[in-house]
Amino acid sequence: MAEGGGKHNAPLPVAYCLLLSAFCFLVVTGCRQQMADQPSYRPLQQSTFFGDDRSARPLPPGTVAQGQLKADERFYTGKSGGALATSLPVPLTRELLARGQERFNIFCSPCHDRTGSGDGMVVQRGYRRPPSYHIDRLRQAPIGHFFDVITNGFGAMPDYAAQVPPADRWAIATYIRALQLSQNATLADVPPEARRQLEGKKP
Repeated sequence: MAEGGGKHNAPLPVAYCLLLSAFCFLVVTGCRQQMADQPSYRPLQQSTFFGDDRSARPLPPGTVAQGQLKADERFYTGKSGGALATSLPVPLTRELLARGQERFNIFCSPCHDRTGSGDGMVVQRGYRRPPSYHIDRLRQAPIGHFFDVITNGFGAMPDYAAQVPPADRWAIATYIRALQLSQNATLADVPPEARRQLEGKKP
C-alpha cells in the first residue's frame, strides 16, 4: 500500500506491449500500402478499360486551364466581332505610354528604330526594312492592327506572342500611336499655352 491508500498500477507484460506495437505497425503500413498501390499507367501505355485502348485521355470539350479563360476577345486578340479593334480595351494612362515606350525600345526599335521610321540597327546591317509607321496606310490602320501583328507576325516580322504578354502588346500599340502623332503633329495640335511659347509670345 502506498501513502494515501492508493495502489501502484502494475506494469503491462512485455509480450503484450510487443504484440500491441506489432498490431499498430501492421495497421499503419497496411493503410500506406493501399494508398501507394493506386492503379496507374505509363505514358502511352495501352489500356483495355477504354474503348479506344488509350490510357491517355483527351481533355473534355470546353476545358480551360485555370487562369487561361480568355473571354475578352478584344484584349486577347485585338479584334472585336472578328474585325480589328478600333479602340483600346484598357484605360489610356501616362503609365501605359511609359510601359509601351520601354517595351517598344526593347523589342521593336532594333528593326523599326526609336521613331518608328523603319531604319533600326538590324536593318542597317542587312535585315529587310519594315514600312515606316508614318505612312498613310499605317497611320490610318486601326490600333488592333498593331496588336495583331505583334501577336501573329506579318511578312518578314515574326510573332512576339511568347515574348510580349497581351497587356504589353496594347502598351506598345498605344506608344506607336503616340509616335505617329509626334511625327505628324501640327501647331494646331499643341495646347494654347504651349503654342504661345512656341510662337515666341508671352502667356
